[in-house]
Amino acid sequence: MNCRHCRAPLELEFLNLGHAPPSNAYLDPAALNAPEKTYPLRVKVCQKCRLVQTEDYAEAEELFNSDYAYFSSTSRGWLEHASRYVTMIVDRLGLNGDSHVIEVACNDGYLLRNFVEAGIPCLGIEPTASTAEAAEALSIPVLREFFGAAVGRRLAREGKMADLVCGNNVYAHVPDINDFTRGLASVLKPDGVITLEFPHLLRLVEQTQFDTIYHEHFSYLSLLTASKIFEAAGLRIFDLEHLSTHGGSLRIYGCHAHAPLDTTPAVGACIERERAVGVDTDDFYTAFQSKAEEIKNNLMRFLLQAHADRKSVAAYGAAAKGNTLLNFAGVRPDLIPFVCDAAKAKQGKFMPGSHIPILPPEALDADPPDYVLILPWNIAEEVKAQLSHLAAQGSRFVTAIPELHIT
Repeated sequence: MNCRHCRAPLELEFLNLGHAPPSNAYLDPAALNAPEKTYPLRVKVCQKCRLVQTEDYAEAEELFNSDYAYFSSTSRGWLEHASRYVTMIVDRLGLNGDSHVIEVACNDGYLLRNFVEAGIPCLGIEPTASTAEAAEALSIPVLREFFGAAVGRRLAREGKMADLVCGNNVYAHVPDINDFTRGLASVLKPDGVITLEFPHLLRLVEQTQFDTIYHEHFSYLSLLTASKIFEAAGLRIFDLEHLSTHGGSLRIYGCHAHAPLDTTPAVGACIERERAVGVDTDDFYTAFQSKAEEIKNNLMRFLLQAHADRKSVAAYGAAAKGNTLLNFAGVRPDLIPFVCDAAKAKQGKFMPGSHIPILPPEALDADPPDYVLILPWNIAEEVKAQLSHLAAQGSRFVTAIPELHIT
């Protein structure tokens, strides 16, 4: 395999998680009696441009299909994050009823609903029918396609270029990141702005956030590499913000290379920080495998000891990152009999690989467990607040990443 960006041969391995099913391929009960498709989950590092990327096995159309079960609006914290962003960006760019906003991967309309309420024309692009339908129910126009250069050029020909193109947690999900970025350039007005949010590779490595690695993520990005990809498409990153979301993310601001927007000191400072810790060297990546295995082993020791002590353990949050963790560790229903999730689209189904049943949150109230393993550790505080009544009854909360923590 060659690098998806610069085409250099890929020889440096970052992480090998064995074989796993797609992390959002939740199973209906009938599917438990059928073979389950799995793919190798291996990640490599390009030693030329430093793009961290999964090996090619799964097709995007298979990963993001009509039954896609991730709905952004399930998290109250994420809805608040989106609302704050819209308030900020409308003020910063002076957006109004004459502006046009495009969101790539609009999911269930969690973000664009705020532009609709503000009277700002917008368009969502979303290939998964399940989430697109939810967005359309909020009066959001949705183009049901995978975004890329051809779509961007077509929208430009149709006079649908954007003052703002935004995308939250989509940049890592695209198999052809060059084509996607050229699409951003094609649909962006000459003085328009792009904002993309994605987990920062620096934080992923520093916190050993290996559970954010799954087939739906094709790339893991540093600012160094994202800048190179933008530059190749005739774009420039002129500003950025550090976010706490997803364990530490970047929100980058992009524009056409020659747009009259000054590059802020924040961009250079982040690149200097990345270089200082060695993001552009092989040594930065070589210890990640052993750290991931240590986290896995600590979780298994905890679960096995709880089982031996006859302590009950349930999980909360049927998140994709949870599936990566459970499948890498080999956890099955004998150690965690069920996981609860507020998303109705997941309830009544089973976790891929581990086949742990997914129940509504009320299942925790019927018989409060001794321990609740919070799989989406990035929203652990939100979950603890929602389940505070369980703590009052003696349940303790557990997170496994970046290290095993029990409260």
